[in-house]
Amino acid sequence: SLPNSSVSSRSNFSFDNLMCSTRKKKNLVCSNHKPRLNTKLAAHSTVCSHGGEAVPLPRARAPRLSSRCLLAVGALLVFSAVYFLLLSPSPPRPVAGPLPNPSSATTSFVASLDRFLDSPHRPAASSAAPGDLDAAIRREEEARLYGDPRGAWPAPLRVYVYEMPRKFTYDLLRLFRDSYRDTTNLTSNGSPVHRLIEQHSIDYWLWADLIAPESQRLLKNVIRVEQQEEADIFYVPFFTTISYFLLEKQECKALYREALKWVTDQPAWQRSEGRDHVIPVHHPWSFKSVRRFVKKAIWLLPDMDSTGNWYKPGQVYLEKDVILPYVPNVDLCDYKCVSETQSKRSTLLFFRGRLKRNAGGKIRSKLVTELQSIEDIIIEEGSAGAKGKVAAQTGMRKSLFCLNPAGDTPSSARLFDAIVSGCIPVIISDELELPFEGILDYSKIALFVSSTDAVQPGWLVKYLRGIDAQRVREMQSNLLKYSRHFLYSSPAQPLGPEDLTWRMIAGKLVNIKLHIQRSRRVVRESRSVCTCECRVGNTTRML
Repeated sequence: SLPNSSVSSRSNFSFDNLMCSTRKKKNLVCSNHKPRLNTKLAAHSTVCSHGGEAVPLPRARAPRLSSRCLLAVGALLVFSAVYFLLLSPSPPRPVAGPLPNPSSATTSFVASLDRFLDSPHRPAASSAAPGDLDAAIRREEEARLYGDPRGAWPAPLRVYVYEMPRKFTYDLLRLFRDSYRDTTNLTSNGSPVHRLIEQHSIDYWLWADLIAPESQRLLKNVIRVEQQEEADIFYVPFFTTISYFLLEKQECKALYREALKWVTDQPAWQRSEGRDHVIPVHHPWSFKSVRRFVKKAIWLLPDMDSTGNWYKPGQVYLEKDVILPYVPNVDLCDYKCVSETQSKRSTLLFFRGRLKRNAGGKIRSKLVTELQSIEDIIIEEGSAGAKGKVAAQTGMRKSLFCLNPAGDTPSSARLFDAIVSGCIPVIISDELELPFEGILDYSKIALFVSSTDAVQPGWLVKYLRGIDAQRVREMQSNLLKYSRHFLYSSPAQPLGPEDLTWRMIAGKLVNIKLHIQRSRRVVRESRSVCTCECRVGNTTRML
């Protein structure tokens, strides 16, 4: 075969070397003569000396390329063809349907409810539980476990939605809508009833998304199933907050008892004792008279209170339940709003709300005494209605930091108002549990201050003034990104609160199944086991 040097490029190619290499066995000594670039290949010649005599060589012939060279040239041609094909414009591909547009989603509870109730709703073709539900569920789980190992993991969460009688669902929604504009009802502490219902309307947003036609849904990590044996989770669509506030006390308690009986009579509930059932009890007073009978179910809560004022010991804990955000009272401050208000945020710290509260909220009066006389800090009593909303929204959009102390419960809707307003929350609530904290990092958008530090004379103001401008800008930028996680909407958006709720529940699924299976074999009260109810109390440190 030819040596590698025998095939060169352009002017460096010389047949002298080639002919000398072919006559090497005859001890020929070659003297090379470089050809000119424009000389024809056949005209080239070489003169060799043999024993001192010059011997003319025959006219050179074009060399035969080796197989290795041919392969290299072929590969180069193929590569070039592929390269130019990739660079060439390709025809547009057909789109299966319109892409989701988040700006078209409805975030108003009342507007979404009007559209929901005015739309025709047909009951889903859900089937009754099979005769042996446990065996059917085990078959389904084994089919998934031993099925195609190449299947997607994790699989979408499968939710079975109960078709409850209308008095637990549609009738309560219509009661709210029909009385919304015609009532001035207030709670015992002066809060507007219908506004409270809106704040805790997570039961509506979740249910409306689950029962919507699949073609209209955007969430792909959770699907509704029609067969109970296919379900991972069972959703109970009972509007506990509406019934608490809009029904008479005894009527409400009677409805609670009816709902309790209806749910606990279901075979799926009896199989698991409710461990795989989701019940929305987002207002601290809702479903209170019958909670002790459903304490093993997954509760959707606004927070957790370790004082026992709202939840009895052993009823709620993070390993079982899920914290969901309140529905914000104010409008979203989007990219345009943030850019317009950036230079107008002249207030250091803002708070508008009730200045006196019970339980952990007693710290509010101490903070008022400490902060109300400082020039660039606004602390004022809140007011209900449209004027109160405008005042709160305007104040938050003019402020760098928004004060979020505990109220009657560790949490309040004010935290989420601050987030969607681009105002950095200053959280002073030692018992607070936050929504989706297994997914979201709140240290990027909020400051956490212990109650002890906050009431020290001059401490809080000095701390806030000492935060450098770079960190403030970073947190404001993060608030803009995080706002989407706290805006309920129809249709529900990916990474919105509905989506994150099901992601949190999916994370609990293996542990739920563990306790269901274990409860079916362990003799009741056979041994004393410390469960997740024995949890360590929360403590706050400065972030």
